[in-house]
Amino acid sequence: MKTRVIWLEDMTYVAQSPSGHALVMDGPPELGGHNLGPRPMEMLLMGMGGCTAIDVVNILRKARQDLHGCEVQLEADRADSEPKVFIGIRVHFILTGLNLSAKHIERAIHLSAEKYCSASIMLGQTAQITHTFEIRQPGEAPATD
Repeated sequence: MKTRVIWLEDMTYVAQSPSGHALVMDGPPELGGHNLGPRPMEMLLMGMGGCTAIDVVNILRKARQDLHGCEVQLEADRADSEPKVFIGIRVHFILTGLNLSAKHIERAIHLSAEKYCSASIMLGQTAQITHTFEIRQPGEAPATD
């Protein structure tokens, strides 16, 4: 896999993917950025979320689950000193569908975390990753905190 990151100005960059897509990354204003795009570490976390979501949806579809929606919420803690790697990541799945099986969901999340999601497995080398999930019925309002 090859990609390119091109410096535009100040702390603004454009990243080009091997599949032909591009996106802007930017640093925070205190480092001379303009807040025009996500930070690289944010993208790393978003990539993990996308990777595991693809796995879980694919596995649940193969299990013939009537899945209508999947949201993955991630929260990460970073080390206090350099390098400020992720040291803890909490992954919460919100799965919407009819008669979804908790057993199938647990299996899908486990397979993603332990076998298929390269991003999770790689980040798991420095971070303690935990997974939780909730099941919602279509049209069900989210729980309020």
